[in-house]
Parts: sequence; C-alpha cells; structure tokens
Amino acid sequence: MLRDAVAADFERVLALNAAEVTQTSAMDRVRLEALAALACRFTVAEADGRVVGLLLAMDHDAAYDNDNFRWFAAHAPRFVYVDRIVVDAAAAGMGIGGTLYRDLFAQARRRGIDRVVCEYNLAPPNPASKAFHDRFGFVEVGRQHVAGGSKLVSLQQLVLAPEAMS
Repeated sequence: MLRDAVAADFERVLALNAAEVTQTSAMDRVRLEALAALACRFTVAEADGRVVGLLLAMDHDAAYDNDNFRWFAAHAPRFVYVDRIVVDAAAAGMGIGGTLYRDLFAQARRRGIDRVVCEYNLAPPNPASKAFHDRFGFVEVGRQHVAGGSKLVSLQQLVLAPEAMS
C-alpha cells in the first residue's frame, strides 16, 4: 500500500536510508524535514503495517541546493527530480520500487509534466539501480562527479509518453 509520508514515518525512513547510504546520501532528521518540505511527492510503501520503501521527489522549480538537481535545472525543461527511492532489502523483488515509480509517473502526468529525472552511482557502482532504471526506459543524459569527487553519477531521464499525458 502506498500513502503520503507523515512525520511518524521519519524514524523508519531514516533507517531505510541509512541502510543504503552508500548509494543515496546521508540524512539526519533535520535534513529529512527540509527535504520533505521541498518535496512535490514523498510517498512510503507499507507491507504488513511496516514502511518498506520510500520515494522523495521535487519539482523543477524547487529551491533545492543539490549538485545533481542543479545540473538538471540547467539542462532540462519542466521535470520531476527523484531525490531518492529506497526499498528495504528484505522486501526486494516484491515490486515496491516499480509501484512507487508508477505512482510518481501518474502524478507527473496529471500535472502535465512529461519528464522524470534522477541519478545513480557509477562509482561506487550501483548495478541494481542501473537495471531498475533501464527497465523503465530511463536514458543517460550526462555524467558528473559529486561528493568532492568521491562519486561518479549517471544523470538519467525518462520522457513520459505524450499519449499518456492527461
């Protein structure tokens, strides 16, 4: 089941993020509250009453101070930026990530936005994220070093089908 995240979810969201911090980025409660305030979509997935996944996304015009977001703002028209999507390792293979993305795509379409963007790590490598995004048809539109040069990311874009826009 998907639902909007609420403050009561934040402890679990932080734990999920911490488990994948190599592939996402560190986040404490203050940072999470700031990101939640900027988000156009902050969704959690529940299974058996427990939060097992999350998606946090911002609109193209958010006041978000992030290297990857700024790259997209300079290179793309209106878009929704996926800041992070995380699924509990114990829930892998249950389709949670896909459900979170399909919900985001539908919301973007309803709002007339035809572009979803994100990034994943090339160094350190994140082959699971690459395979996940490839399945949806995301394509690389750039690369950049971030985190003081310690990470190389692939900047990805998915243009939603025009016939599906409504």
